[in-house]
Amino acid sequence: MATYILVTKLSPELTKDLKRRAEIGRKWMERVKKDCPKVKFLGHYALLGPYDFLDIYEAPDEETAARVSMISLSGGATSAESWTAIPYKKFLELIKDL
Repeated sequence: MATYILVTKLSPELTKDLKRRAEIGRKWMERVKKDCPKVKFLGHYALLGPYDFLDIYEAPDEETAARVSMISLSGGATSAESWTAIPYKKFLELIKDL
């Protein structure tokens, strides 16, 4: 499976409701597990910067990765980007003949 990075920026309404943050996150994860059962999460981080959260996960294909982003957007994120992440050793293999 390929590795992806998801960065999300929450809507102002969601960022104001910090007391419900754990509940909102739990509901998001339940929906991802239901709609994208092959996704495997490797890490979840809160960020201090232009994005609010960063997730590292594996998905079988880019369509599934796009669904994870769309689930985030439908749940109140104002921005959700999924990026392909290539392991560094694999990257070195890809560029050795360039």
